[in-house]
Amino acid sequence: MDFSYWEYKTWLSNVDFTIIGSGIVGLNSAIRIHEKFPKAKILILERGIFPNGASTKNAGFACFGSISEILDDLKTHSEEEVIELVEKRRNGLQLLRNNLGDSNISYRHNGGYELFTEADSNLYETCISEISDINSLLTPVFKDDVFLETKNTFSFKNIQPHYIKNQFEGQIDTGKMMSALLHKVQTSGVKILNNCIVEGLSENQNTVEIKTNHFTFSSNKVLIATNGFASQLGIKNVKPARAQVIITKPIEGLNIKGTFHLDKGYYYFRNINDRILFGGGRNLDFKAEETTKQGQTKLVQQKLEKILKETILPDTTFEIEYRWSGIMGVGSQKKSIIKQVSNNIFCGVRLGGMGVAIGSQVGMELADLL
Repeated sequence: MDFSYWEYKTWLSNVDFTIIGSGIVGLNSAIRIHEKFPKAKILILERGIFPNGASTKNAGFACFGSISEILDDLKTHSEEEVIELVEKRRNGLQLLRNNLGDSNISYRHNGGYELFTEADSNLYETCISEISDINSLLTPVFKDDVFLETKNTFSFKNIQPHYIKNQFEGQIDTGKMMSALLHKVQTSGVKILNNCIVEGLSENQNTVEIKTNHFTFSSNKVLIATNGFASQLGIKNVKPARAQVIITKPIEGLNIKGTFHLDKGYYYFRNINDRILFGGGRNLDFKAEETTKQGQTKLVQQKLEKILKETILPDTTFEIEYRWSGIMGVGSQKKSIIKQVSNNIFCGVRLGGMGVAIGSQVGMELADLL
């Protein structure tokens, strides 16, 4: 492309820190770097018009794990590791709220609920029987019981008679959160270039040459915050996981309030502006959803609409207004990858579908590697 002297001088010369990805992690990294090095020139590169992974596409759950997820994690992690995971998510959510303010992210403390299908009677009974033990396990973190059994007060159908309520779970407005983060970053003087895809990194002794689809330039340090797209830049042990989401038109008299997890968390829904937002279904075809390509599949979309009609809104007429998908970063372990890759390259990726909860903390930890 034909760039002017002014464009190169203002945006692409003498760059101290380049952050790849303007999602929750990348923006929080920029905020932290600016605090540490207020005179540094910081540039963020973003592949999309908006943050292109999951940061502007998630369901807005301020959660840290349902009881079935915690029990599942205990099969592959020690009790200490699980406590550490939950505590990091809780602290990350508090950091997000403190940094931006509850009003700026429309935080609502409506509680969370895990539902169990009629076919999940064994899992249901196991989770009910483990409530006391899991509460004891998490007492050092919350100083109170987290989970309790409650009746089906929202009149869902084709599920077990009781839910398991998480009294510490909340919800946010994802768009407001990202808008507030972007405002905070831009007012600090950090520059963001959108529609800019990084195609390669070439490291020299003291700098990194960054090749994009528009230009090539050098930066002293590079921070990779692309989560589900991390493998495209050579970061191992991160796989993309697409999450498909639908949202209804406003429903008059909607009385459902809270965040809800169904079928081991593979499905999730919530109220937002008199609508129901509903997502999930990648367990129907894990391989097909292991992709960085956004879009919908007939298999998942039909399943989401079926559950909406038969379980969530069985006696309510509704219409779908929006459909979208987001790309998460997952792996064999729940712990995020926050490390120095080489002399001048660092990464903070693999948020495991918990970006709202841990993105702020991961961004800070990534910046603190410098």
